[in-house]
Amino acid sequence: MEILDFWNIFILVMVHICPVIMGDSQCPKDNIAMKGGSYILSNMYSNGSILKYICPEGYYPDPLKKRVCKGVEWNPTTRRILECKKVTCPDPRVLQNGDVHPYQRWYFVNDTITSKCGTGYTFRGSETRVCQVNGKWSGSTPVCSSSSDHCPDPGTPPGASRTSSSFNIDDKVVYRCNGKLKLVGSKERVCQDNGEWSGEEPVCYAEFTYDTPEEVAEAFGGSLKTSLSIHDEAGQYEKSIRVDTGGNLDIYIALDASESIEEKDFNQAKKVVLTLMDKISYYEESPNYEIIIFATNVTKIINMMEFKKNKEKALAEVIEKLEKFKFVVKQGNSGTNIAGTYKAILDSIAFEKARNGFNPETHHVVIMFTDGSYNMGGDPKIYVERIKETVYNGTAKREKYLDLYVFGVGASAEKEDMNKWVTKRDNDKHLFLIKDMKTMQETLDYIIDESTKVGLCGLYKNYDDEKEEFKRLAYPWLTKIIVTNMDGSSRNCIGSLVTPKFILTAAHCFRLEEEPLKIYIEATDAKENKILKAMRHISHPRYNPQQKVEAGISEYYEYDVALIELEQGVTLSKEIRPICIPCTVETSAALKLPSQDVTCKQHEELLMKEKYVDAFFMSLRNPKKQKKNVQIKQEDKKKECVEIARKALNITDKAAEELINDNFLCTGGSGPKSVDDNPCPGDSGGPTFVSHTYRLFQLGVVSWSSSKECPPLNKRQTRDFHTNLFNPKIREFLKEHLGDEKIDAPLHFL
Repeated sequence: MEILDFWNIFILVMVHICPVIMGDSQCPKDNIAMKGGSYILSNMYSNGSILKYICPEGYYPDPLKKRVCKGVEWNPTTRRILECKKVTCPDPRVLQNGDVHPYQRWYFVNDTITSKCGTGYTFRGSETRVCQVNGKWSGSTPVCSSSSDHCPDPGTPPGASRTSSSFNIDDKVVYRCNGKLKLVGSKERVCQDNGEWSGEEPVCYAEFTYDTPEEVAEAFGGSLKTSLSIHDEAGQYEKSIRVDTGGNLDIYIALDASESIEEKDFNQAKKVVLTLMDKISYYEESPNYEIIIFATNVTKIINMMEFKKNKEKALAEVIEKLEKFKFVVKQGNSGTNIAGTYKAILDSIAFEKARNGFNPETHHVVIMFTDGSYNMGGDPKIYVERIKETVYNGTAKREKYLDLYVFGVGASAEKEDMNKWVTKRDNDKHLFLIKDMKTMQETLDYIIDESTKVGLCGLYKNYDDEKEEFKRLAYPWLTKIIVTNMDGSSRNCIGSLVTPKFILTAAHCFRLEEEPLKIYIEATDAKENKILKAMRHISHPRYNPQQKVEAGISEYYEYDVALIELEQGVTLSKEIRPICIPCTVETSAALKLPSQDVTCKQHEELLMKEKYVDAFFMSLRNPKKQKKNVQIKQEDKKKECVEIARKALNITDKAAEELINDNFLCTGGSGPKSVDDNPCPGDSGGPTFVSHTYRLFQLGVVSWSSSKECPPLNKRQTRDFHTNLFNPKIREFLKEHLGDEKIDAPLHFL
């Protein structure tokens, strides 16, 4: 009997324990819903899956934001009812020497307050403020001050309290946030000789409080003013960054890849870093970089010394390495070693200092992306302080040569810890709390000012957004060509802006008898479609669709390329700017290639190095999905294209060789990733382009197809052909017209 009981107990225990050991455990599906909200699972109900709660705008999940499946239960556990609660803003009734109306116990989204000062006090700040959906009050902190003190009253942010009401030299003010609110900024501020307060204005954040992209852009752009030139014509500071040439700037970027960071956030963080690096590299001089990815171990994608050895090549290499780096939380590497990451940065700065001597002009910028949670390596603050000591070199005046930024990702970011890892000075903000990495992508477009570099080719915004504003920024070179026939009817083609004066398209879009005045071009600008008038169209001199009729080819499309010269060149802007075309100095710069000894062949090898080249073409038939996906087939796959087209057209091998040669790029059919989209009538003349180093490069012009039918009919069998811009005869034609120094903003061909 005792033996039987033992085995029953053993079996019962193993039934519950074995799944956990083998990794097949499941957490319960019941009692995990949140009232008024929803949830998502990273890996269903399996061990290690992250359950994240989502609430409508203006609400936040309480008492938990996310849970993790640990074995057979969700962690943390709670007996409280899970529900979405209304977002509140911190108590604003902390104004000293004044009053705030109305009086309420709680202030919810869209609630409005008004502040007024008592007699004898001067008001500054925002008189009227509104509670916003991110849990912050609009405007600036109201202050009622007198003129008797050396420093102005520093004010008290909503939700906080402070010590001292004396504001003379060396007086100290200490802040604390009430309740569960967390202080971000300077806990202590000192009245200085110059009449200004040290450090950064504090703010009290709730667990659900975050910074909007506009707020981050304004503060981040302003904070970097010491390392980048951002003066406008009047000498005033702007809110965006213009990279100054000749600056000596070392940037260290660290990405959290630990278990507490979700893979989608990590991948989005990579995109943000790549975008930031690419935007800065638009300018003639770019900074030096060290890129670090950390979990338990600290991995340097590239260190500062390696980058500086060969700066021009290093930038392209680090971009490629970062793009290929995969998010994998391996056993034994799932911890978070933030201290080790700052130590690695400290070692690089110290090594540079020991190797090259102390360079007083070097500005150091450290940018950390993390949720702030760490479980190994000790307190990161120790190494942050050592970084400061190394850069300051015993001189307080050198504080301006170091910027320590932290971007806290997600609602669970450890605000108080991260607040200790950033620099605080001159009211510059260095800690930013963002909802997710996707919003950071939008932030960068506010931060980096491209308006002075509108002539740079291939710039675009890679947004997955339906907003019309973002669509205009995504395809700033896209034009719709409208040709009016003799009978009054019209037909459409697509073109791409390649200089302010010229649009590139297909020659078959025009007929010899057409007059230039019957050609109009629609280009999208900041507010509306702008009609551009054509002065003339210029087809390639070798284009003749009838020249192979005797060989059995009724229509021959070799050299199917044309230029439209506009009556008046467009004014380039963020919304209207050219695409890059190969074999030009301008494209070499976009490819991050050295300024000398670059060949057209190098462009081709770099942009078309794979057997399947991921590419795109444009279609205006579906406004929601204008960009279409294809893969350019090369080598043996190109031969398959030719054979399928030969059969579809029912022509001889000899005719196929003449019709389809190396002067065409081939797409269509299925590849290793997907089935290609197919161009339809109206898509002719549009660019066939690729994305590289976050710029767009046109490789071909949509020309002809082996089928007259549109998708989805014959989708797998149809092959499409695009005029190859690497064709020497095509390049000669483009150089003759686009390289003419007499035109506005000519291109410089290799």
